[in-house]
Amino acid sequence: MENKEFLADRIRTMEYHLNMGPQHPATHGVMRMILTLDGEEIKDVEPVLGYIHRSIEKMCERDTYKQIIHLTDRLDYLSAHMNGEAVALLVEKALGIEVSDRIRVIRTMIAELTRIASHLLWWGVMGMDTGALTTFMYAFRDREMINDIFEETCGARLTMNYNVIGGVRYDLHENFQKRVKEFIKHMKKKLPEFDRLLSDNVIFRKRTEGVGYISKEDAIAHGLNGPTGRGSGFSCDIRKIHPYSAYDMVEFDEILLNGGDSFSRYKVRILEMWESLRILEQLVDKIPEGEYRMKTKAVIKLPVGEHLQRVETARGDFGVYVISDGGKTPYRLKFRSPGFANLHGLNAMTKGEKIADLVVNFSTIDVVVPDIDR
Repeated sequence: MENKEFLADRIRTMEYHLNMGPQHPATHGVMRMILTLDGEEIKDVEPVLGYIHRSIEKMCERDTYKQIIHLTDRLDYLSAHMNGEAVALLVEKALGIEVSDRIRVIRTMIAELTRIASHLLWWGVMGMDTGALTTFMYAFRDREMINDIFEETCGARLTMNYNVIGGVRYDLHENFQKRVKEFIKHMKKKLPEFDRLLSDNVIFRKRTEGVGYISKEDAIAHGLNGPTGRGSGFSCDIRKIHPYSAYDMVEFDEILLNGGDSFSRYKVRILEMWESLRILEQLVDKIPEGEYRMKTKAVIKLPVGEHLQRVETARGDFGVYVISDGGKTPYRLKFRSPGFANLHGLNAMTKGEKIADLVVNFSTIDVVVPDIDR
Protein backbone atom coordinates (compact mmCIF):
# COMPACT_ATOMS: atom_id res chain seq x y z
CA MET A 1 0.00 0.00 0.00
CA GLU A 2 2.81 2.37 0.91
CA ASN A 3 4.54 1.59 -2.39
CA LYS A 4 1.39 2.42 -4.36
CA GLU A 5 1.00 5.77 -2.61
CA PHE A 6 4.69 6.47 -3.20
CA LEU A 7 4.36 5.72 -6.94
CA ALA A 8 1.15 7.76 -7.26
CA ASP A 9 2.93 10.71 -5.69
CA ARG A 10 5.93 10.29 -8.01
CA ILE A 11 3.88 10.17 -11.23
CA ARG A 12 1.44 12.95 -10.30
CA THR A 13 1.58 15.64 -12.99
CA MET A 14 1.42 19.39 -12.52
CA GLU A 15 -0.14 22.04 -14.71
CA TYR A 16 2.30 24.13 -16.68
CA HIS A 17 2.39 26.46 -19.69
CA LEU A 18 4.23 25.91 -22.96
CA ASN A 19 4.87 28.39 -25.76
CA MET A 20 4.27 26.96 -29.23
CA GLY A 21 5.57 29.50 -31.72
CA PRO A 22 5.76 32.20 -32.86
CA GLN A 23 8.46 30.51 -34.97
CA HIS A 24 7.26 26.91 -34.73
CA PRO A 25 7.02 25.27 -38.19
CA ALA A 26 3.63 23.70 -37.39
CA THR A 27 1.97 27.09 -36.80
CA HIS A 28 2.14 27.78 -40.58
CA GLY A 29 3.34 31.32 -40.08
CA VAL A 30 4.29 33.78 -37.38
CA MET A 31 1.76 32.86 -34.71
CA ARG A 32 2.12 31.92 -31.05
CA MET A 33 -0.05 29.60 -28.99
CA ILE A 34 0.14 29.31 -25.19
CA LEU A 35 -0.68 25.73 -24.21
CA THR A 36 -1.86 24.86 -20.72
CA LEU A 37 -0.81 21.26 -20.10
CA ASP A 38 -1.43 18.64 -17.46
CA GLY A 39 1.38 16.27 -18.25
CA GLU A 40 0.92 15.58 -21.96
CA GLU A 41 -2.77 16.44 -21.96
CA ILE A 42 -3.86 19.83 -23.33
CA LYS A 43 -6.17 21.76 -21.00
CA ASP A 44 -6.31 25.04 -22.91
CA VAL A 45 -5.04 26.61 -26.15
CA GLU A 46 -4.69 30.39 -26.23
CA PRO A 47 -3.69 31.88 -29.62
CA VAL A 48 -1.61 35.04 -29.34
CA LEU A 49 -1.87 37.22 -32.44
CA GLY A 50 -0.17 40.37 -33.62
CA TYR A 51 3.23 39.13 -34.81
CA ILE A 52 2.49 39.88 -38.46
CA HIS A 53 -0.17 42.59 -38.12
CA ARG A 54 0.15 45.26 -40.83
CA SER A 55 -2.96 47.46 -40.31
CA ILE A 56 -4.33 46.58 -43.74
CA GLU A 57 -7.89 47.63 -42.88
CA LYS A 58 -6.68 51.08 -41.78
CA MET A 59 -4.52 51.32 -44.92
CA CYS A 60 -7.62 50.60 -47.01
CA GLU A 61 -9.34 53.61 -45.44
CA ARG A 62 -6.51 55.73 -46.85
CA ASP A 63 -6.60 54.24 -50.37
CA THR A 64 -9.07 54.48 -53.23
CA TYR A 65 -11.34 51.57 -54.06
CA LYS A 66 -9.18 50.63 -57.04
CA GLN A 67 -6.07 50.50 -54.82
CA ILE A 68 -7.71 48.35 -52.12
CA ILE A 69 -7.77 45.26 -54.37
CA HIS A 70 -3.97 45.18 -54.36
CA LEU A 71 -3.91 44.98 -50.55
CA THR A 72 -6.39 42.09 -50.37
CA ASP A 73 -3.87 39.84 -52.14
CA ARG A 74 -1.77 40.09 -48.97
CA LEU A 75 -4.45 38.73 -46.62
CA ASP A 76 -5.05 35.07 -47.43
CA TYR A 77 -2.47 35.02 -50.20
CA LEU A 78 -3.62 31.51 -51.24
CA SER A 79 -7.07 32.99 -51.99
CA ALA A 80 -5.75 36.23 -53.48
CA HIS A 81 -8.06 36.19 -56.50
CA MET A 82 -11.22 35.60 -54.45
CA ASN A 83 -10.33 38.34 -51.96
CA GLY A 84 -9.94 40.86 -54.75
CA GLU A 85 -13.13 39.62 -56.39
CA ALA A 86 -15.05 40.44 -53.19
CA VAL A 87 -13.94 44.10 -53.31
CA ALA A 88 -14.67 44.37 -57.04
CA LEU A 89 -18.14 42.85 -56.59
CA LEU A 90 -18.92 45.17 -53.68
CA VAL A 91 -18.09 48.31 -55.67
CA GLU A 92 -19.87 47.04 -58.79
CA LYS A 93 -23.00 46.25 -56.78
CA ALA A 94 -22.95 49.62 -55.03
CA LEU A 95 -22.60 51.50 -58.32
CA GLY A 96 -24.96 49.26 -60.32
CA ILE A 97 -22.24 48.17 -62.75
CA GLU A 98 -23.34 45.14 -64.80
CA VAL A 99 -20.34 43.13 -65.95
CA SER A 100 -20.43 40.86 -69.00
CA ASP A 101 -20.94 37.10 -68.82
CA ARG A 102 -17.37 36.72 -70.04
CA ILE A 103 -16.09 38.52 -66.97
CA ARG A 104 -18.29 36.42 -64.68
CA VAL A 105 -17.03 33.17 -66.22
CA ILE A 106 -13.37 34.24 -66.20
CA ARG A 107 -13.57 35.22 -62.53
CA THR A 108 -15.22 31.93 -61.60
CA MET A 109 -12.72 29.79 -63.50
CA ILE A 110 -9.73 31.60 -61.97
CA ALA A 111 -11.37 31.31 -58.54
CA GLU A 112 -11.79 27.54 -58.85
CA LEU A 113 -8.23 27.11 -60.10
CA THR A 114 -7.14 29.17 -57.09
CA ARG A 115 -9.21 26.94 -54.78
CA ILE A 116 -7.55 23.79 -56.14
CA ALA A 117 -4.09 25.39 -55.89
CA SER A 118 -4.77 26.31 -52.27
CA HIS A 119 -6.10 22.86 -51.40
CA LEU A 120 -3.09 21.26 -53.06
CA LEU A 121 -0.67 23.28 -50.94
CA TRP A 122 -2.73 22.44 -47.84
CA TRP A 123 -2.73 18.72 -48.71
CA GLY A 124 1.04 18.67 -49.14
CA VAL A 125 1.61 20.45 -45.82
CA MET A 126 -1.04 18.36 -44.04
CA GLY A 127 0.93 15.27 -44.99
CA MET A 128 4.14 16.81 -43.65
CA ASP A 129 2.41 17.75 -40.39
CA THR A 130 1.63 14.07 -39.88
CA GLY A 131 5.06 12.82 -41.02
CA ALA A 132 4.44 12.05 -44.71
CA LEU A 133 7.04 14.13 -46.56
CA THR A 134 6.21 12.74 -50.02
CA THR A 135 2.88 14.56 -50.19
CA PHE A 136 4.63 17.92 -50.38
CA MET A 137 6.46 16.93 -53.56
CA TYR A 138 3.33 15.50 -55.20
CA ALA A 139 1.19 18.52 -54.34
CA PHE A 140 3.65 21.10 -55.61
CA ARG A 141 4.16 19.12 -58.83
CA ASP A 142 0.46 19.46 -59.64
CA ARG A 143 0.07 22.98 -58.26
CA GLU A 144 2.79 24.17 -60.61
CA MET A 145 0.48 23.57 -63.58
CA ILE A 146 -2.03 26.06 -62.14
CA ASN A 147 0.66 28.62 -61.36
CA ASP A 148 1.87 28.39 -64.96
CA ILE A 149 -1.69 29.14 -66.18
CA PHE A 150 -1.88 32.15 -63.85
CA GLU A 151 1.51 33.44 -64.95
CA GLU A 152 0.54 33.21 -68.61
CA THR A 153 -2.81 34.90 -67.90
CA CYS A 154 -1.74 37.87 -65.80
CA GLY A 155 2.02 37.69 -65.21
CA ALA A 156 1.84 36.61 -61.56
CA ARG A 157 1.69 33.24 -59.84
CA LEU A 158 0.38 33.94 -56.32
CA THR A 159 -0.64 37.51 -55.47
CA MET A 160 -2.15 38.08 -58.89
CA ASN A 161 -4.00 41.43 -58.55
CA TYR A 162 -6.07 40.20 -61.50
CA ASN A 163 -9.46 41.65 -60.56
CA VAL A 164 -10.28 45.26 -61.29
CA ILE A 165 -13.50 47.17 -60.73
CA GLY A 166 -15.56 46.36 -63.79
CA GLY A 167 -13.79 43.17 -64.84
CA VAL A 168 -10.32 41.66 -64.98
CA ARG A 169 -7.00 43.28 -65.79
CA TYR A 170 -6.18 41.20 -68.89
CA ASP A 171 -8.13 39.00 -71.26
CA LEU A 172 -7.47 35.27 -71.26
CA HIS A 173 -4.36 34.01 -73.00
CA GLU A 174 -4.94 32.07 -76.21
CA ASN A 175 -3.56 28.93 -74.49
CA PHE A 176 -5.90 29.22 -71.50
CA GLN A 177 -8.56 26.71 -72.55
CA LYS A 178 -6.01 24.17 -73.77
CA ARG A 179 -3.98 24.31 -70.56
CA VAL A 180 -7.05 24.15 -68.32
CA LYS A 181 -8.28 21.04 -70.15
CA GLU A 182 -4.85 19.45 -69.75
CA PHE A 183 -4.89 20.23 -66.04
CA ILE A 184 -8.40 18.78 -65.55
CA LYS A 185 -7.34 15.57 -67.27
CA HIS A 186 -4.15 15.45 -65.19
CA MET A 187 -5.86 16.06 -61.83
CA LYS A 188 -8.54 13.44 -62.44
CA LYS A 189 -5.74 10.89 -62.52
CA LYS A 190 -3.83 12.33 -59.57
CA LEU A 191 -6.60 12.76 -56.99
CA PRO A 192 -7.08 8.97 -56.66
CA GLU A 193 -3.31 8.80 -56.08
CA PHE A 194 -3.74 11.22 -53.19
CA ASP A 195 -6.23 8.82 -51.61
CA ARG A 196 -3.93 5.84 -52.04
CA LEU A 197 -0.95 7.74 -50.69
CA LEU A 198 -2.50 9.51 -47.70
CA SER A 199 -6.30 9.30 -47.30
CA ASP A 200 -6.27 5.50 -47.03
CA ASN A 201 -2.97 5.26 -45.15
CA VAL A 202 -3.59 3.41 -41.88
CA ILE A 203 -1.19 5.60 -39.89
CA PHE A 204 -2.77 8.81 -41.21
CA ARG A 205 -6.28 7.50 -40.48
CA LYS A 206 -5.32 6.71 -36.88
CA ARG A 207 -3.87 10.23 -36.52
CA THR A 208 -7.04 11.93 -37.80
CA GLU A 209 -10.14 9.79 -37.23
CA GLY A 210 -11.91 10.72 -33.99
CA VAL A 211 -9.32 13.43 -33.34
CA GLY A 212 -10.31 17.08 -32.95
CA TYR A 213 -14.03 16.40 -32.81
CA ILE A 214 -16.41 19.35 -32.84
CA SER A 215 -20.17 18.95 -33.23
CA LYS A 216 -22.32 20.81 -35.73
CA GLU A 217 -23.88 22.85 -32.93
CA ASP A 218 -20.48 23.83 -31.52
CA ALA A 219 -19.16 24.57 -35.01
CA ILE A 220 -22.00 27.05 -35.53
CA ALA A 221 -21.55 28.50 -32.03
CA HIS A 222 -17.84 29.12 -32.66
CA GLY A 223 -18.48 30.64 -36.11
CA LEU A 224 -16.66 27.93 -38.05
CA ASN A 225 -17.05 28.24 -41.81
CA GLY A 226 -15.71 26.93 -45.10
CA PRO A 227 -14.41 23.34 -45.24
CA THR A 228 -13.79 23.49 -41.47
CA GLY A 229 -17.48 24.05 -40.75
CA ARG A 230 -18.68 21.71 -43.48
CA GLY A 231 -16.64 18.90 -41.91
CA SER A 232 -19.13 19.10 -39.04
CA GLY A 233 -22.16 19.11 -41.34
CA PHE A 234 -22.69 22.90 -41.26
CA SER A 235 -24.02 24.13 -44.63
CA CYS A 236 -22.20 27.44 -45.17
CA ASP A 237 -20.97 27.62 -48.79
CA ILE A 238 -21.48 31.22 -49.97
CA ARG A 239 -21.41 30.02 -53.59
CA LYS A 240 -24.68 28.20 -52.82
CA ILE A 241 -26.26 30.58 -50.27
CA HIS A 242 -25.57 33.85 -52.14
CA PRO A 243 -24.41 32.93 -55.68
CA TYR A 244 -22.15 35.47 -57.37
CA SER A 245 -20.16 35.66 -60.63
CA ALA A 246 -20.97 32.51 -62.67
CA TYR A 247 -21.92 30.12 -59.83
CA ASP A 248 -25.59 30.32 -60.83
CA MET A 249 -24.59 29.03 -64.29
CA VAL A 250 -23.04 25.73 -63.12
CA GLU A 251 -24.01 22.64 -61.17
CA PHE A 252 -21.90 21.50 -58.21
CA ASP A 253 -22.44 19.95 -54.81
CA GLU A 254 -21.74 21.48 -51.43
CA ILE A 255 -19.58 18.89 -49.66
CA LEU A 256 -20.99 18.16 -46.20
CA LEU A 257 -19.62 15.47 -43.88
CA ASN A 258 -20.96 14.78 -40.41
CA GLY A 259 -17.88 13.24 -38.76
CA GLY A 260 -16.79 16.51 -37.14
CA ASP A 261 -13.24 15.20 -36.72
CA SER A 262 -9.94 16.03 -38.39
CA PHE A 263 -10.41 13.34 -41.03
CA SER A 264 -13.78 14.80 -42.04
CA ARG A 265 -12.27 18.25 -42.43
CA TYR A 266 -9.48 16.66 -44.47
CA LYS A 267 -11.89 14.74 -46.69
CA VAL A 268 -14.07 17.79 -47.39
CA ARG A 269 -11.16 19.50 -49.13
CA ILE A 270 -10.29 16.42 -51.17
CA LEU A 271 -13.89 16.17 -52.40
CA GLU A 272 -14.05 19.92 -53.03
CA MET A 273 -11.21 19.60 -55.52
CA TRP A 274 -13.39 17.18 -57.49
CA GLU A 275 -16.23 19.73 -57.46
CA SER A 276 -13.91 22.50 -58.62
CA LEU A 277 -12.84 20.32 -61.55
CA ARG A 278 -16.52 19.74 -62.28
CA ILE A 279 -17.16 23.51 -62.38
CA LEU A 280 -14.18 24.08 -64.66
CA GLU A 281 -15.36 21.33 -67.03
CA GLN A 282 -18.74 23.03 -67.39
CA LEU A 283 -17.22 26.43 -68.21
CA VAL A 284 -14.03 25.77 -70.16
CA ASP A 285 -15.79 25.27 -73.51
CA LYS A 286 -18.49 27.87 -72.83
CA ILE A 287 -16.52 31.05 -72.22
CA PRO A 288 -18.75 33.77 -73.74
CA GLU A 289 -17.50 36.44 -76.09
CA GLY A 290 -17.60 40.03 -74.93
CA GLU A 291 -15.72 42.60 -72.93
CA TYR A 292 -13.25 41.48 -70.29
CA ARG A 293 -13.22 44.94 -68.69
CA MET A 294 -16.04 47.47 -68.46
CA LYS A 295 -15.31 51.19 -68.59
CA THR A 296 -15.47 52.92 -65.20
CA LYS A 297 -14.86 56.43 -63.95
CA ALA A 298 -11.30 57.44 -63.17
CA VAL A 299 -12.34 58.38 -59.63
CA ILE A 300 -14.83 56.01 -58.02
CA LYS A 301 -17.06 57.16 -55.17
CA LEU A 302 -19.53 54.86 -53.45
CA PRO A 303 -23.01 56.02 -52.42
CA VAL A 304 -23.32 57.08 -48.79
CA GLY A 305 -24.22 54.14 -46.57
CA GLU A 306 -23.21 50.59 -45.71
CA HIS A 307 -22.10 48.03 -48.29
CA LEU A 308 -21.34 44.33 -47.87
CA GLN A 309 -20.06 41.56 -50.14
CA ARG A 310 -19.24 37.94 -49.27
CA VAL A 311 -17.44 35.29 -51.31
CA GLU A 312 -16.33 31.70 -50.65
CA THR A 313 -12.55 31.56 -50.53
CA ALA A 314 -10.51 28.38 -50.12
CA ARG A 315 -10.78 28.80 -46.34
CA GLY A 316 -14.42 29.90 -46.20
CA ASP A 317 -16.64 32.95 -45.85
CA PHE A 318 -14.69 36.12 -46.69
CA GLY A 319 -16.62 39.35 -46.24
CA VAL A 320 -15.91 42.98 -47.08
CA TYR A 321 -17.92 45.59 -45.16
CA VAL A 322 -17.65 49.26 -46.09
CA ILE A 323 -19.18 52.38 -44.60
CA SER A 324 -19.06 55.12 -47.22
CA ASP A 325 -19.41 58.87 -46.64
CA GLY A 326 -19.57 59.45 -50.39
CA GLY A 327 -15.84 60.07 -50.79
CA LYS A 328 -13.27 58.30 -52.93
CA THR A 329 -11.98 56.27 -49.95
CA PRO A 330 -13.98 54.23 -47.42
CA TYR A 331 -14.92 55.98 -44.19
CA ARG A 332 -14.59 52.58 -42.47
CA LEU A 333 -13.67 49.16 -43.85
CA LYS A 334 -13.74 45.74 -42.22
CA PHE A 335 -12.61 42.37 -43.60
CA ARG A 336 -14.37 39.32 -42.17
CA SER A 337 -11.67 36.68 -42.62
CA PRO A 338 -12.56 32.96 -42.48
CA GLY A 339 -9.31 31.97 -40.75
CA PHE A 340 -9.93 34.27 -37.77
CA ALA A 341 -13.35 32.70 -37.20
CA ASN A 342 -12.07 29.14 -37.62
CA LEU A 343 -9.29 29.72 -35.10
CA HIS A 344 -11.97 30.16 -32.42
CA GLY A 345 -12.80 26.47 -32.69
CA LEU A 346 -9.26 25.21 -32.10
CA ASN A 347 -9.50 25.17 -28.30
CA ALA A 348 -12.80 23.25 -28.34
CA MET A 349 -11.35 20.72 -30.79
CA THR A 350 -8.15 20.13 -28.85
CA LYS A 351 -9.00 20.07 -25.12
CA GLY A 352 -8.11 16.70 -23.61
CA GLU A 353 -5.86 15.72 -26.52
CA LYS A 354 -2.08 15.65 -26.98
CA ILE A 355 0.28 18.22 -28.56
CA ALA A 356 0.67 15.97 -31.62
CA ASP A 357 -3.13 16.09 -32.01
CA LEU A 358 -3.04 19.88 -31.80
CA VAL A 359 -0.70 19.94 -34.82
CA VAL A 360 -3.19 17.77 -36.76
CA ASN A 361 -6.22 19.85 -35.73
CA PHE A 362 -4.46 23.10 -36.57
CA SER A 363 -3.54 21.74 -39.99
CA THR A 364 -7.13 20.72 -40.77
CA ILE A 365 -8.29 24.29 -40.08
CA ASP A 366 -5.91 25.29 -42.92
CA VAL A 367 -4.66 28.48 -41.35
CA VAL A 368 -2.96 31.25 -43.32
CA VAL A 369 -1.76 33.62 -40.60
CA PRO A 370 -1.96 36.94 -42.55
CA ASP A 371 -5.67 36.15 -43.09
CA ILE A 372 -6.06 36.17 -39.28
CA ASP A 373 -3.52 38.83 -38.33
CA ARG A 374 -4.56 41.64 -40.64
